[in-house]
Amino acid sequence: MKRNVIIIGAAGRDFHNFNTFFRHNDHYNVVAFTAEQIPGIDDRWYPKELAGEDLYPEGIRIYPESMLTELIKKYNVHDCVFAYSDKPYPYVMKISAIVNAAGASFMLLGPNDTMIPSSKPVIAVGATRTGCGKSQTSRKIIEYLVAKGLRVVAVRHPMPYDPDLNNQIVQRFATVDDLKYQNCTIEEMEEYEPHVVTKRNVIYAGVDYEAILKGGKTKDPQTGKWVEMAGAENDPDGCDIVLWDGGNNDFPFYKPDLCIGVADPLRPGAEVSYYPGEVVARMSDVIVINKIDSASLENINKVRENIAKINPKAIVIDGASTLTIDKPELIKGKKVLVIEDGPTLTHGEMKIGAGTVAALKCGAAELVDPRPYTVGKLSETFQIYPNIGTLLPAMGYGEEQVRDLEKTINNTPCDAVVIGTPIDLQRFVKINKPCVKIGYELQEIGTPTLKEVLDDFCKKHNLGK
Repeated sequence: MKRNVIIIGAAGRDFHNFNTFFRHNDHYNVVAFTAEQIPGIDDRWYPKELAGEDLYPEGIRIYPESMLTELIKKYNVHDCVFAYSDKPYPYVMKISAIVNAAGASFMLLGPNDTMIPSSKPVIAVGATRTGCGKSQTSRKIIEYLVAKGLRVVAVRHPMPYDPDLNNQIVQRFATVDDLKYQNCTIEEMEEYEPHVVTKRNVIYAGVDYEAILKGGKTKDPQTGKWVEMAGAENDPDGCDIVLWDGGNNDFPFYKPDLCIGVADPLRPGAEVSYYPGEVVARMSDVIVINKIDSASLENINKVRENIAKINPKAIVIDGASTLTIDKPELIKGKKVLVIEDGPTLTHGEMKIGAGTVAALKCGAAELVDPRPYTVGKLSETFQIYPNIGTLLPAMGYGEEQVRDLEKTINNTPCDAVVIGTPIDLQRFVKINKPCVKIGYELQEIGTPTLKEVLDDFCKKHNLGK
């Protein structure tokens, strides 16, 4: 008898778990997905083209997670698979209790059931929490490898927010124009644009990560026609190494030959108390302890001790998140509104980001509280995440959120706006105040270094100069 399954997710790991473990698996019948954490991703369908028309001729419905108990009973569900990231252990077990109380079993799928092997060497970058500095670590790795004459193709953890997921089965980004063509949200552009603007590498993303790696069909978001994509391994510009650029604190979708985790001493203890960040911490060959320039020695040492306990064989690299500030004179002595990366403040639960650090270093007189001036979706964000405080998350999962973000910024009385997001918001949002753009890059401190690790990796795989 087939076992009925619900996959509990947030438009990322959930789809991947289905594709790798449940699709074409006639021992199971996935009756529904549920969605949480990201606005607007429920009340849609996982289409038949992705689900597999042999077993799911109508596709699979995606419901709000709030309906979980009702759905378990309605569909006589045997198993519920928890498949999203950056949640504290009590939260994960609360969901398990809800599932068990409704009569179903609770499942967590691991790397052996979900990782896809590649014909190319794979370097994977993950983290213990959202906002640790994965992206800047990935960029630093790519910088080193490209300098050795290697062709690196990055693949980003999924961010499929299009109502028609067929439009995002396989996405390839080589230029800023590609971001526009693919109708990317601000959240997506924040992750993809830093790769393409350097012109060092292309980056892939989407929904079906086997097709993204090996090649497959996807629907063109502008023409609606189905097109064949070569995939990361066979990229038109060549591929020597695949770099997995992880999302939140999830473990890799591809089987890595080198796994690098990033830990954050501004949130000590998270490396042993959040799912699946501890999985990343335990499986990594290398751990970068980032932000040691802005964390206390006590907290840095706590992270070191935890890593030593759970993964004593890992190489530990110290790193700082160095800032660039284009107009520091607009901050000193002024009242400023600080805008930070949205997910870092929301499910990442950070109380401080690059914009905040820059504002404090440059002597801002006051960080203006945006909460009295929020509108629409931004007001809802603060209701859902009341501990954000006096920072403004750059929420941009859809046009309505972007409009509300613009109104909130322009409603807030301040002398200047400090933008601590990976992309310049002024390209998408009309801001009626002077703006300061903050950049941040990884700087290794002391030894060992990423360069030493990557030199050994390249030698082992006979790559580069």
